[in-house]
Amino acid sequence: MPRPHGFTYEVRSDQTVVITHRGRAAGTLRGGRAATFLAEVEAGDAQLVMARWTGAYKFGNERVARNHPRNRR
Repeated sequence: MPRPHGFTYEVRSDQTVVITHRGRAAGTLRGGRAATFLAEVEAGDAQLVMARWTGAYKFGNERVARNHPRNRR
């Protein structure tokens, strides 16, 4: 699976974190979740952390796998 890319985040004045993927809003974090997210971004791979927090990490072969004979019903 390819590495995630295209994610950015912005910390607003009220400590809200807005995560975007390719210019579109993918998630908004507030309070303790925002603080936890920022700590994880500083400690690890920012793109992978943002993909995991937004749930947008399943880009790849889902469409192809769905059409495989073993997965048809």
